[in-house]
Amino acid sequence: MTGSQNDPRHQTPSVKTFGFPREYRIRSQQDFDAIYAAKQRAGDQNLLLFAIQNELPQSRLGVSVSKKNGNAIKRARKKRLLREAFRLIRSQLPAGLDLIAIPRAEKDGDLRGYQNSLKYLSQKLKRRLEQQSG
Repeated sequence: MTGSQNDPRHQTPSVKTFGFPREYRIRSQQDFDAIYAAKQRAGDQNLLLFAIQNELPQSRLGVSVSKKNGNAIKRARKKRLLREAFRLIRSQLPAGLDLIAIPRAEKDGDLRGYQNSLKYLSQKLKRRLEQQSG
């Protein structure tokens, strides 16, 4: 092993730049309840997306996958795909939203479809929330 392999200047960029750290996640039941209570939602063939404005510089994501989506393996796959879609495009999403993504049970979503849906629906909800508050 050469010395350059351990040199941090020669390593690939940190996973943190594309990671899914805690500040981008919605985990508490209180947060989920507040988002559902706001009753701001939009949907398409892939997702139902609920949103509320937050006071943060970034958007956060919560995922809810019901048993209608299949067994535990199928539900876990949908959760992973949704988180990955959010992780990859979060810089393209409007800032300052708390989002809950619910995949459609009747459709097996894919990464590209979830990315497109997250972008489109979050922009739609952001406009709606700005009109409502302004």
